Amino acid sequence: MSWQPLDCHAHTTFSDGSLSVDELIERARRRGVRPSISDHVSRDVSRAIKDVESVRLYLDTLEQYPVYRAAEFCWHDSLWRELPPDVVRRFTHRIGSLHAIWLPDGTRVHAFSRKLPSGLTPDAYMNAHVDNLERLTREMPVDIHAHPTLVPMPFRAIPLEELWTEEREERAVTALANAGIAFEISNRYRPHERFVRRAVSAGVRISLGSDGHTRDQVADVAWPLSVARACGVPDEALYDPAVHGSRTGDSVEQLRA
Repeated sequence: MSWQPLDCHAHTTFSDGSLSVDELIERARRRGVRPSISDHVSRDVSRAIKDVESVRLYLDTLEQYPVYRAAEFCWHDSLWRELPPDVVRRFTHRIGSLHAIWLPDGTRVHAFSRKLPSGLTPDAYMNAHVDNLERLTREMPVDIHAHPTLVPMPFRAIPLEELWTEEREERAVTALANAGIAFEISNRYRPHERFVRRAVSAGVRISLGSDGHTRDQVADVAWPLSVARACGVPDEALYDPAVHGSRTGDSVEQLRA
């Protein structure tokens, strides 16, 4: 069979997606993309899987399908720390996201908030963002860092090349490289090419993610794939837990079998 891209990051009705598991798999197949299901596992996402027992039930369902079994965890939420080893081993891969960060004074800033703490400048936020990313890579046992350039809504009008100075990019890719965590080229929150090239140069694995929540979004990895190829990443080098391994253990061995 010819090579097909893997969408490492997509959502179903188990969290805030609009498609069922069957519908997501069918949509991916029609687009010539191998599917993953990576619903939110977090107490801080309104439509998410919010406790360990619900995670078990989620995996019970996914194990009935020919699909990669993943989840997207919020760095700032503690649920990822509470999963017992027998649950962790059932995932094919795990995704970590900075949906919120902590400022040095302990204030939490959410990426989807329209209101920021008084006086918070883009530079102050970005310095704290990179600090939190470095902590994530040291502490969070994930395989992929999702949408690396996601920032709070009031800052999204600022060009990414300005927010992400080369020094900040260097700190981020060094942290990801040291931890062995892949850099996601997200189709929803698109990174600038300079950042991707820096990650590739640092030896960071690249993953493709639609971050799909709707029928139109799911398995749409054409743009991420084009960027990866433009940056010199061979198709076979793109992150695939069955090929490149995962921190989850048993499930990866099942994929290889």
